[in-house]
Amino acid sequence: EVQKLNQQLEDKNGEIQQMINQPPYEKEREILRLQKTLAEREKAQATSDVLCRSLTDETHQLQRKLASTAEMCQHLAKCLEEKQRKEKGNSDDQIPTERSNQVFLLLPCLLDNETSLQALICNLQEENRILKQKVAHV
Repeated sequence: EVQKLNQQLEDKNGEIQQMINQPPYEKEREILRLQKTLAEREKAQATSDVLCRSLTDETHQLQRKLASTAEMCQHLAKCLEEKQRKEKGNSDDQIPTERSNQVFLLLPCLLDNETSLQALICNLQEENRILKQKVAHV
């Protein structure tokens, strides 16, 4: 291991000697190339950071919207169930409630990818609309 490290040290010393022996214009050219590469990497990293932050913010916003929609659907489903119990409604009115309960059971599985998340949001919005109509009708 010591011999391996000594060999690496000799290699690095050789590279340093080679750089020292280069004409000044080649050294400057190498320095400029390295500075340009560093600037490009810093710019790429900054762009990546901005995109990451933006996507994170958008994800949190969508999660909040989904949670509020799900909460509203649950609330409307409970209200509808209470009204149905009071009025002893027919079984057709219970289908949206059962369907939205199924959606809530599937919620953790559907959150795995963005497409499913968008589909779930659309589904919940439709359920919300149907439940609002039912509540207004009752």
